[in-house]
Amino acid sequence: MVKNAQTALEKLQKLSQKALEMGGQEKIEKQHSLGRLTARERIAKLLDSGTFEERGLLAHSDLPEAKDKTPADGKVCGLGMIDGRWVGITADDATVLAGAGGRIGYQKEFKTHYYAQKKGLPSIHLGDGGGARIPDIMGATGMMTFAYDISHPPRRRRTPLIVAIMGECYGGPTWKAANADIVIQVKGSTMAVTGPPVLQAATGEKVSKEDLGGWKMHAEKTGIVDLFAEDDADALRLIQKVLGYLPNNYQELPPKVKPLPPSKFKQNRLLEVLPDDPRKPYDMHELLEMVFDTQSILELKPSYDGSLITALARLDGEVVGILANNAKVNAGAMGAGACEKATSFICLCDSFHIPLIFLHDTPGFYVSKAAEEKQMPLKIMGFIQALHYSTVPRVSLMVRKSYGMAHCNMVGANMGAEVVLAWPQAEISFMAPEVAANVVLGRKLAQMPNAEEVKAAFLAEMNQMNEPWEAAGRNLIDKIIDPRQTRQELSKALQIAHGGGQRKSKRLLANWLKVL
Repeated sequence: MVKNAQTALEKLQKLSQKALEMGGQEKIEKQHSLGRLTARERIAKLLDSGTFEERGLLAHSDLPEAKDKTPADGKVCGLGMIDGRWVGITADDATVLAGAGGRIGYQKEFKTHYYAQKKGLPSIHLGDGGGARIPDIMGATGMMTFAYDISHPPRRRRTPLIVAIMGECYGGPTWKAANADIVIQVKGSTMAVTGPPVLQAATGEKVSKEDLGGWKMHAEKTGIVDLFAEDDADALRLIQKVLGYLPNNYQELPPKVKPLPPSKFKQNRLLEVLPDDPRKPYDMHELLEMVFDTQSILELKPSYDGSLITALARLDGEVVGILANNAKVNAGAMGAGACEKATSFICLCDSFHIPLIFLHDTPGFYVSKAAEEKQMPLKIMGFIQALHYSTVPRVSLMVRKSYGMAHCNMVGANMGAEVVLAWPQAEISFMAPEVAANVVLGRKLAQMPNAEEVKAAFLAEMNQMNEPWEAAGRNLIDKIIDPRQTRQELSKALQIAHGGGQRKSKRLLANWLKVL
């Protein structure tokens, strides 16, 4: 009996060691030559030391001919801690058949994430591989048995899902990223439905990996990715940082930390941040740094339609979501991409009980033939519908311009804000006075001997009407504030909103797609 136990233990050690060697030293060296860590190295660097509890180490392909070539069936899965918090973790092993997924490997991956969700733990996936392996998925039986593994159930955002794209990712990792709450991509990696060789074979189209799904494409054109990393280490650091803004699950509130207020000097500079010329741009990022906790602002999708800033941040240690117009891009006129960003961000924040703060400085929505071709009416109304369904506290501050339908989308009057605030410099109207003058006066001006005087008088009247004083007098603005008191007023508004103890959202957006 002792001998049998010893033999079994030796077999366990042998099989475990083989699995831990992954695809072998040659494949590991190839991974390192690309400037990338292996799946196991990534997990070790991401998690608190010694906390990784691996599951499925001895798994392998269910195809007899591939059994000895698929240690752990190409997926490293289990649970571990990040800053003392348990998470579910899965990673594609690019050293095993280039990271392509087998039936057993995918079952391991989904089992890990389902378990984490059941236990109320965040899930993280480190993507570095193609989709399903061709031998596994070909044929009627292959396709139909694989369908369960690659078809994701409805996403209800019960726990946060963070996906990092760290290598050549096609199929499986791409589907997971499309469902994720936060996506991080390492520069030099690729994410697409399928790779260039398959694309060329199927359609004849020739395209590089970078053009098909490189980081610049996702940063500027698709908006699928939230954050970009310089290398593996940077991506893992970002995962740790993002997790600090999110609760473990929908039954908890986001973690609160000791606040780091910006200096009084910075807050006093709020009097100087707006240029005297209302048409001159300024950097909204600087304004945000003057208001929110020091080094707490984490902007998402920064290069995708920069007319709107969407960022996680902290205010007095509490996690908040910021939507702020950026006058440096299209004068703050929001396009289709900005609407998509806003909708996605509102869904994220509302699902995990993160209050929203809106800072207005927009001349309206970006209008053009190109904008109409991008379905602007649908994008605008999708944004509006997300607002109507959201149930987290929303605070609205008009910093400078707040024009047209964009006033409503940025939670202006009658849009359910906890409080509507305005700086004394705020301008609120349907459109800019100069545009209104051209529409109303039009060709008449050319026929008037005193055209300049008429136009000047019209503009003076419009400018006065656009000032916030009459709106405050009609109780449409709750409070006009000293810009230097912005931080205190926003914090106070959230304290009052949370005063009754009801801080959790009803999560009506939890199963919405990120982009509608």
